[in-house]
Amino acid sequence: MALLSLLFAFLTTLLPFIRAQNVIVPGATWTDTSGNVIQAHGAGILKVGSTFYWFGEDKSHNSALFKAVSCYSSTDLVNWSRQNDALSPISGTNISTNNIVERPKVIFNQKNSEYVMWFHSDSSNYGAAMVGVATARSPCGPYAYRSSFKPFGADSRDEGLFQDGAQTAYLLYASDNNQNFKISRLDADYYNVVTQASVLSGSTLESPGIVKHNSEYFLIASHTSGWAPNPNKFFSASSLSGPWSSQADIAPQAVRTYFSQNAYDLPLGSNAIYMGDRWRPSLLGSSRYMWYPLDFSSGSPTLVHADVWSVNIQAGTYSVASGTTYEAENGSLGGSATLASDGSFSGGRAVGFLGNGGTVTINNVQSNGGAHWVALYYANGDSTWRNVTVSVNGGSTTLVDQPDTGGGHVILSVPVKLNLNNGANSITFGSGQTNYAADLDKIIVY
Repeated sequence: MALLSLLFAFLTTLLPFIRAQNVIVPGATWTDTSGNVIQAHGAGILKVGSTFYWFGEDKSHNSALFKAVSCYSSTDLVNWSRQNDALSPISGTNISTNNIVERPKVIFNQKNSEYVMWFHSDSSNYGAAMVGVATARSPCGPYAYRSSFKPFGADSRDEGLFQDGAQTAYLLYASDNNQNFKISRLDADYYNVVTQASVLSGSTLESPGIVKHNSEYFLIASHTSGWAPNPNKFFSASSLSGPWSSQADIAPQAVRTYFSQNAYDLPLGSNAIYMGDRWRPSLLGSSRYMWYPLDFSSGSPTLVHADVWSVNIQAGTYSVASGTTYEAENGSLGGSATLASDGSFSGGRAVGFLGNGGTVTINNVQSNGGAHWVALYYANGDSTWRNVTVSVNGGSTTLVDQPDTGGGHVILSVPVKLNLNNGANSITFGSGQTNYAADLDKIIVY
């Protein structure tokens, strides 16, 4: 009985972490309904009835080479169940385990009552530069591979699909060694391209998506910088044949789209959802999903930075959570930790030299008890990632990754889920680590 009581107590402490989720937390480890990390990078979303399907690259083997196109289903965009793999490697073809299959996108062809998948199909050195096409009779398939080819004989690397109305669909793709971006209409079966609608010459764009808002087309894409992030842009036009506007930012340039790259843009009522990836090339399976509201209230898309937010599918709305802010400089410094001053920090100050003997403890963090998302705001001017240990009330430490922020004057946030006691809590950063953590500006407890 004593053992059963201990087991029950242990499971009770885990319940806040494994119960159904109701919020989206950009940068968090997102798990499916079985508790496994979601592997669906370079996302494509398909809605069938009231169910959403999320297709993506399975990078659990931490390699760019093809393992599978995964398929997840959800009715709320938050809780996802993994289904069978939509597309699997075929030896001796352009989708073998020695090839590249990226950015799968699926649309439904009414003429043939068929689901059609397009993807970036490539050799291991990205020299083939093709699109691939596969088909299925159900959303998750499995899909039957048809072929890989160069659209109109030209390169295609990063790509996307846009379905304008019930039947007309377009391929969006980086072409000509990523120098020119093209939009081409698909044939009636969605098996090939038939007409080139637009060319944005010299634009060096990739990771494209299109949102149609008030009869205006908004192309959202990044520029080319390898796996590293850059400020994603938007272009607008009244027709897919252009002319397209000059580029404009969807977020402040310095934050590089909050260290993310666009993958898919899903309409939500009068707004949309930006669905991006935070790539980690040294550990691709640990790349995180950066989903944010994309607000059109100004008439143009603006990415809404939100540590924690929720979506109401039926109403077509989003809601950004509010939390309680605690400034790091008001905490108790330990060891070699020092105060740093800079106008980019909240209140003009932060705590530096954390780790390697330096700590800061933020006291009197209030809670009603239970699991909380806590956002750590920090600056990491290195070109590589750092990390910081976090412990609550003197307990065990949790290690939180801190991607480079693009400069010591640029602030980003990363999430961590912590169990807090009812009442006042103390949270310590930097203890027990020999490396230096990033400068800590503040935390927000949700």
